[in-house]
Amino acid sequence: MTVIGLTGGIASGKTTARKMFEELGAYTLDADELSHKTLHQKDVYQKLLEHFGNGILDKDKKIDRKRLGKIVINNKKELKFLESVVHPKIAEMRDAFIENVKKKDKDAVIIYDVPLLYEKKMENMFDTIIVVYVDRKTQIKRIMERNKISEEGAEKRLKLQMDIEEKKKKAQIIIDNRGTLDDTFKQVKNIWDKTIKGG
Repeated sequence: MTVIGLTGGIASGKTTARKMFEELGAYTLDADELSHKTLHQKDVYQKLLEHFGNGILDKDKKIDRKRLGKIVINNKKELKFLESVVHPKIAEMRDAFIENVKKKDKDAVIIYDVPLLYEKKMENMFDTIIVVYVDRKTQIKRIMERNKISEEGAEKRLKLQMDIEEKKKKAQIIIDNRGTLDDTFKQVKNIWDKTIKGG
């Protein structure tokens, strides 16, 4: 079994690349999706509510990720608290997923999409690490369009992550996602055929 870390910067196109690998036969997992799921777990919900108060809830009494995000984006102490509650739960779900795949398919390839792979020093978990790359200017443009926020807001989000050029230097494999979807797919297919499946 091969476990590959897929990372990059905000709005670099990790989800696009992950779905392409899935189409080619990989089992895939997304750290952000796992993070969403933890917010519905009773003990996590309770701890966050006790700490942050009712202001993080939407009208249906569910945790509103945008409201929570506004609190932690400018406050390292609060971000640290949030991560201390959520990250162990993500790790539990991740390990259970990998174990489950291992039992049913010993030749499986698992692609784990982790935005903060380098920031959280997770390199040793993976057989290979792939970075999905776009330049910083493209990142800012995409974040502004996607999140409907100002350039300043986009810059703030980027500051929470390691610079994309640093990630590019550390990568074992790079997917350049500045072109068309077709260009990206060709790179993904090439990596799948020659590097992953070709050994």
